[in-house]
Amino acid sequence: MKAMGYGELWLVSPGSFPHPEAGALAVGASDVLKNARIVQTVAEAVADCGLVFGATARSRAEYYWPTYGPREAAARLQVVALEQPVAVLFGSERVGLSNADLAHCSALIQIPTIAEFTSLNLAQAVQIVAYELHCATLVEGLQSGSRARDQPLASQAQLRQLYEHFGQVLDEVSFTDRQGGPYLLQRLERIFARSTLDQKEVGLLRGILTAVQAKRRRAGS
Repeated sequence: MKAMGYGELWLVSPGSFPHPEAGALAVGASDVLKNARIVQTVAEAVADCGLVFGATARSRAEYYWPTYGPREAAARLQVVALEQPVAVLFGSERVGLSNADLAHCSALIQIPTIAEFTSLNLAQAVQIVAYELHCATLVEGLQSGSRARDQPLASQAQLRQLYEHFGQVLDEVSFTDRQGGPYLLQRLERIFARSTLDQKEVGLLRGILTAVQAKRRRAGS
């Protein structure tokens, strides 16, 4: 991270921190460890982020996550990072990211490997993504010439509130997906993730949901 110019490290519920082995391996970068933020949940770590990409080697096609290579993902992240926080989420070396973790992500990063052997250790994966992020900052005019968005992207906390609001309304109207089974809300989340909603769009959707609830209350249903 430090070699590529990044020092903001968040650790989610680490098993042991600080750890002597981590300190020994972080030669010349002990400040990154010293300043690491420790949180208990992924939701807490990414709450204010407008864009979150999850790094995974496994296919999650059944959940319809948009998937990018490191270079394309880095370009997208850097443009948004000009205006608001972004994050790349990595899982543990042993088990990677769960679908529950990825529910907080806007899209996936998959590092191209040969099909017969897709395994990279965590340090290698972080280095590749950090390198591409650093290269994206060096693109001529990126930091000074990119056109600002009309509206900032919705934060993950705002999106989580939208998803919960949708869940409430779906329960109130007894809506079930005959084809989607028990994963209806997850499928809706993936639709919104692909849309990359901004704050105004989230406000619009929540306004519609609130109007539906008000109409039902007036009707006494």
